[in-house]
Amino acid sequence: MTQRPRLIVGISGASGAIFGVRTLEALRELDVESHLILSRAAEVTIAQETEWTVKDVHALADVVHAVEDIGAGPSSGSFRSLGMIVAPCSVRSLSEIAAGIASTLLTRAADVTLKERRRLVLLLRETPLHLGHLRAACAVTEMGGVIAPPVPSFYSRPANLDEMVDHTVGRALDLFGLDTGRIKRWKGG
Repeated sequence: MTQRPRLIVGISGASGAIFGVRTLEALRELDVESHLILSRAAEVTIAQETEWTVKDVHALADVVHAVEDIGAGPSSGSFRSLGMIVAPCSVRSLSEIAAGIASTLLTRAADVTLKERRRLVLLLRETPLHLGHLRAACAVTEMGGVIAPPVPSFYSRPANLDEMVDHTVGRALDLFGLDTGRIKRWKGG
């Protein structure tokens, strides 16, 4: 890519909207062009779980695409990017992606990311998982996606929730070759 690196960021309605917010903040610090797709349920979750407004979250992104705009740039394979991260990813979004259902721009962009063989990372936020969830996760993995539940690392001895979130976001962005500098990396026993 001859332009600034570009990453598509989807935020679904699953609990953990802060993962998407922190991803956008990290991309800004890394000078990576961010293209945000926010589901309607994510707008509700942001209001319930954070001090952020939807307008504030939009301001973190370089470009915001309406979730119902199925013809936006990220819906096409010719839209060049490093890939896409969905942080957090609801089981509904996972299931649509696994089935190839493109009912919104979020799931269409994820489908395009897979078909173009670009990196798709889903921070799946659900527990416990039943067999249907596991099968959907397996299907996405078989298509080349990465299921990366936001599981905290305790070897890093996080002092607070912010450090746990930063570590998870840092590990997820590692999958795109992006180093946030916020990870306490394992150095052995």
